[in-house]
Amino acid sequence: MQAKRALICGVSGQDGAYLAKLLLEKGYVVVGTSRDASASTFANLQQLGIRQAVETVSMSTADSEGVLSTIRNAAPDEIYYLAGQSSVGLSFEQPVETMESIALGAVRLLEAIRFLDRPIRFYNAGTSECFGDSGEVRANETTPFCPRSPYAVAKASAHQLIATYREAYGLYACTGILFNHESPLSLERLSPRRLFAVRLG
Repeated sequence: MQAKRALICGVSGQDGAYLAKLLLEKGYVVVGTSRDASASTFANLQQLGIRQAVETVSMSTADSEGVLSTIRNAAPDEIYYLAGQSSVGLSFEQPVETMESIALGAVRLLEAIRFLDRPIRFYNAGTSECFGDSGEVRANETTPFCPRSPYAVAKASAHQLIATYREAYGLYACTGILFNHESPLSLERLSPRRLFAVRLG
């Protein structure tokens, strides 16, 4: 039986690296993208001991032709979209880049899947930031979106676009709503106070 193939957009990040490790353990062939794969150290993949097992390629989701070519060459059964600007604070300083890398990036991937007409399964990393401040109420799948940052607006847009493509074109496309999560791979970017809390917790 031929091994399944996965394309992870944003493989150099915390989530991308852990996902790559999980899929490799399941017998997948894993291809990971970075804006400039030749310049990246892929430190997280190195730390997990899987750098040599993951094929890495350069791809920018701002380049429609590049996205299409990458998907055609990688021939994935599944695509995981974990890339894009990931800072709420920075999104106020770079709203255009944030919207471009998150919402328009998702559209370009979906359009490539639609154009290639292959049964590719698409997963998008969403965020609880889309709910805004829900107060004392715990947010769930039915909680209305009330985004309060350019980052959250971009993620909410991607979420809705993916639902539209799923319904209009019958694509296997979904969004997972992720809440705050940290790991040893992300400790170096945390503040000393937050680092202390994570280590104790």
